[in-house]
Amino acid sequence: MSALGELHSLSTKRAKGQPKVKHRHNKAAYLFLAPWFLGLGIITIGPMVSSLVLSFTKYNLLQAPKFIGLDNYGRMLTDASLHQSLAVTFLYVFVSVPVQLVMALALAILLDRGVRGLSFYRSVFYLPSLLGSSVAIAVLWKQVFGTEGLINQFLAMFGIEGQGWISSPQTALGTLIILNVWTFGAPMVIFLAGLRQIPTMYYEAASTDGASKFRQFRIITLPLLTPIIFFNLVLQIIHAFQSFTQAFIVSGGTGGPAESTLFYTLYLYIRGFANFDMGYASAMAWVLLLIIGAFTAINFWASKYWVFYDD
Repeated sequence: MSALGELHSLSTKRAKGQPKVKHRHNKAAYLFLAPWFLGLGIITIGPMVSSLVLSFTKYNLLQAPKFIGLDNYGRMLTDASLHQSLAVTFLYVFVSVPVQLVMALALAILLDRGVRGLSFYRSVFYLPSLLGSSVAIAVLWKQVFGTEGLINQFLAMFGIEGQGWISSPQTALGTLIILNVWTFGAPMVIFLAGLRQIPTMYYEAASTDGASKFRQFRIITLPLLTPIIFFNLVLQIIHAFQSFTQAFIVSGGTGGPAESTLFYTLYLYIRGFANFDMGYASAMAWVLLLIIGAFTAINFWASKYWVFYDD
């Protein structure tokens, strides 16, 4: 009985001591998470709240903010340059994102066939995604499509007279669309991972039934890949709406020629840091947030009609 009593006493002490140990573990976890929470508050939440407050004010960085209510949002209804920036941005998103995803999927299918040196090609194709948003690549792109650039030199070999692709309002935006399409590496790698997850037994059964490669792609690959397509679509739309560096470098920070490359983010920068109209720029930032949120919500709503899962 005494042995049983001691065992009961030890188990009771351990049970009583467990909450303290658990509490100490929680403290340690909060301590390690503290830098992240600090960064979230100072770098993310704090500026967001500040910009929301400033969007209802008139503020030029030199004087104290003056509350003006919804005047900044009302100005957007009559701002012709803002309307042009929205048109340019929507055209850029609606053209570049689908073409980029189609190219990424096509190359992923090609690489999935067991090409020799797969890791090398995967790295080469992924490299533009790492450099596509950099200043160096934007400068290079400006040289490639310039009057004396590589494109015109290539056309001259066939007796075709080139033009200033970047200096023409009809083609300037197209060069930026090509640049965004060129950075297909990230979605391609994700597509390649998704293709590797499709069970081979589906293709074996389809081959036994005499299905062609195209039919296998249409009834097996494409439906089972729709979750990956949806994931890439959402990410690339958000990324395209936030594009800034390419247009800034190519146009010299003006959105020219004739506002043909005036992205919404570039116009926001011009209003805030060139014209020192920070209140209006803050309101524009929140409108952009609402636009991206709306497109994301629409994609999630529509996904139930075209995204399929293996189960």
